[in-house]
Amino acid sequence: MTFVFPAPETPAIPVAGTRALFPVRRVYCVGRNYAAHAREMGHDPDREPPFFFMKPADALQPVPADAIAEHAYPQMTQNYHFEVELVCALSRGGRDVTIEEALDLVFGYAVGLDMTRRDLQDEAKGLRRPWALAKGADFSGPIGPIHPVSQVGHLAKGEIRLEVDGVARQTGDLADMIWSVAEQIAYLSRYNELFAGDVIFTGTPDGVGPVSRGETMRAAIAGLGAITLQVV
Repeated sequence: MTFVFPAPETPAIPVAGTRALFPVRRVYCVGRNYAAHAREMGHDPDREPPFFFMKPADALQPVPADAIAEHAYPQMTQNYHFEVELVCALSRGGRDVTIEEALDLVFGYAVGLDMTRRDLQDEAKGLRRPWALAKGADFSGPIGPIHPVSQVGHLAKGEIRLEVDGVARQTGDLADMIWSVAEQIAYLSRYNELFAGDVIFTGTPDGVGPVSRGETMRAAIAGLGAITLQVV
């Protein structure tokens, strides 16, 4: 096969404790999956089924666990928000996966951030337009190394936390998810066939808010460690 120009590299995430890389196919994100965050955004969590949006795979920014990474403040926004999330990485796929089968698809988990141009999102909501420009900025998916299930198991509870310059801004527990990881996988597989390399950002607790240039974010999940980024 001959391409008209060199094919871009496959986006990939380091696997913790190894030299291996996890190749990324698609990036799915679930919206408003913690009750307090749903209320924070003006919605009733008891009446809403899960919904998903997507980020480009090359919007992911792999972040080493033992370093402070620089994170570029994107263009065309004056209100750039952090959202700390558990990320689920799949090594198998399928259609119409049952809840009982869903976790068999999971390779591992990582700490992630769904960075959002909130002013663009609010504008899109008001005009009933897609969120693509709000959610898909370059490097808008910082993500730490993937920890294989064989090492950390399946994470159903434990603290999820984000700090800005050492001050806690988001704190919650994975047990507070409205839809579990298994339920998210099963639900999503009814709409799209899932494949190895797909990753799912599983929602954020309440407390989302803006970050500015010069500030440092630290995102942590119990059992997965933390990632640290300075906004530049």
